[in-house]
Amino acid sequence: MYYFPEQPPYFLLAVGLFIAVTSGFGLSGTLKVIVRKWSKNSAEIAESRSFTRQLLVPFLGITLGVTLFLYSGLAIFGFPTFMALGVGLPLSLLTCLLVWLQLGSMLDFAKNKGMQSLDLDSWS
Repeated sequence: MYYFPEQPPYFLLAVGLFIAVTSGFGLSGTLKVIVRKWSKNSAEIAESRSFTRQLLVPFLGITLGVTLFLYSGLAIFGFPTFMALGVGLPLSLLTCLLVWLQLGSMLDFAKNKGMQSLDLDSWS
């Protein structure tokens, strides 16, 4: 037997995408502000992990939006609700956790070695 939802969550798909994209713009703007502060004031670099508090809210918005988008997409394509949540939630949370850890390590690397160390175009 096939599972066909009576009301596919198209609205939740759009809301999840909207939340993720707008939070992504917020994260991008916050990162730009942090990097500008680092380039202007070297004492700002000495603050340990202060940037994580500033980046946490937009990143949690991205995580929520991606989770909602993935769940809705799976539900639209015929997954039952519990299965869509069972696949979408761990997959999105694990991915966002790994991206958060990578972002933190890249910011620490840039803080310690300088922004020029991240320029990969100069290696070729």
